[in-house]
Amino acid sequence: MQHKFEFEYEELADINSLSSHDQTLLAAAQKATQNAYAPYSNFLVGAAARLSNESIVIGANQESASFPVGVCAERALLNSVGSQFPDLTITTMAISYQPVGKASSEPISPCGMCRQSLLDFENRYGAPIKIILSGMTGKVLVLKTASHLLPFGFDGAILK
Repeated sequence: MQHKFEFEYEELADINSLSSHDQTLLAAAQKATQNAYAPYSNFLVGAAARLSNESIVIGANQESASFPVGVCAERALLNSVGSQFPDLTITTMAISYQPVGKASSEPISPCGMCRQSLLDFENRYGAPIKIILSGMTGKVLVLKTASHLLPFGFDGAILK
């Protein structure tokens, strides 16, 4: 038996093609790259989440000389939200990046660990997280739910 996994996403020309609501969030993610600590990779990543109460929380990657110890911007943000705002959901998350000395004109996509963490967060709160992916300029991708980033993601149901 064959099955098919499909999803739709939007590809927009640039940040100006987003609603003003989402432009504000993506601009916050772009600004959050300035908070990144990435002396080894020189790859600055910022993430911003709009919560169900309309507030915005940011995160930035934080590297360590012991590479596995660092944390990505997305997971830094998710951990902050889960710790500080446990009763609120994330409605939308924007992710952007700025490599030192290089252009940032293509959308960035979260690593595998961040995709799993986003899926865990959606499942924990039972609410989809709209995802906006972008560089500092150029096209923007918009996904309706973080679960589209990780087909066949591990949702923990088998543990119950």
